[in-house]
Amino acid sequence: MDEYVLLLLADSNLPTGSFVASSGLESYNTHGFLAPPHSTALLGFIHDSLHSYAHTALPVVSDAHRIVAPLSTTPAEPINLRDPLAALMSLDACYESIMLSHIARRASTAQGVALLTLYSKAFAPPSSFPNTHPVAFLVDQLKLAIRRGDTHGHLPICWGVLTGALQLSLGVYLASSDHLLPICPDRAQHLALFLHARSLLSAAVRMNTIGPYLAQQLLLRDVRPIVEAFIAQCGTITTAILTDSSRNREDTDELPLNGPANTWPLGEILAMRHDLQHSRMFNS
Repeated sequence: MDEYVLLLLADSNLPTGSFVASSGLESYNTHGFLAPPHSTALLGFIHDSLHSYAHTALPVVSDAHRIVAPLSTTPAEPINLRDPLAALMSLDACYESIMLSHIARRASTAQGVALLTLYSKAFAPPSSFPNTHPVAFLVDQLKLAIRRGDTHGHLPICWGVLTGALQLSLGVYLASSDHLLPICPDRAQHLALFLHARSLLSAAVRMNTIGPYLAQQLLLRDVRPIVEAFIAQCGTITTAILTDSSRNREDTDELPLNGPANTWPLGEILAMRHDLQHSRMFNS
């Protein structure tokens, strides 16, 4: 099941809105930071962008996935979805507070809403009675909250909702003496980082910074170890929003060290200047 869902979600024809986003690459180039050799400079941008995205988005993806995944196997019967919806909205507010760039926020919410629409119109389980499946009903309630302005609908939250609803696996790790051993592949997080990197290379090709063959070469040989390294580094980070309230965290330093964080201030600043360009191809 995982493999087929991966093929579906990796399809570049999915109507997710990522085609119009460069995640700050266009502004980065306009300000002269993408100097020749372009492939080397572009890899530097991809590395820094993925590093920041992994530290900010992956904890939110994981927590949203953990909220929705149990509901995807729940029988189609009325259940209380107030708590899952409130938890998703808390995650959304957390991610909104981390993102300082209004340009990045705009692109993130546009793509997030597109993912929810994709699930509702294409991937939701068929039923003769609308809104009988818990996840479908939860997604509809989340979309309604976004339209009302009660929450934002950022991309990582909606990606976690989508992958949790489709039962795409989230990593499970076994603690050893000095590190964590993965015992279940983390496909939801891995695909999130892969798609982010692929969209950056796609934007670079359309900007005529590199050619399409070089883009595929970079994606295969250079981007892969970067993605795998950041999955290993950030795969277990959480927002702590879903932490059991009975657990006493005051006596540990885990929370300040193990949480989402923006790690690339320069990229954030340049992304904020995107709309100041005289001409532009992308909306972020």
